[in-house]
Amino acid sequence: MKKLKLELNEDDKNRLIQMAWQDRTTFDAIKREFGLSENQVKNVMRTLISKPAYNRWRKRVHNRKTKHEKKVEYKPIRFQGPW
Repeated sequence: MKKLKLELNEDDKNRLIQMAWQDRTTFDAIKREFGLSENQVKNVMRTLISKPAYNRWRKRVHNRKTKHEKKVEYKPIRFQGPW
């Protein structure tokens, strides 16, 4: 298996975490922003946040329709953070 080499600055890491935690931000939007597949996001999140936080996050996004663009009724345009 190829090891993912991802060089993110601190702001990008924080943005990735925020996007991954957002219910209405799809994995497709994260892929457009960072070029990461759903599995790659899961692997990166495992390294960026603590184990208990990762477990909470995985439980939260597992089988969640809003994290997949093809399953949602609305069509998200782009990620809109709190700024």
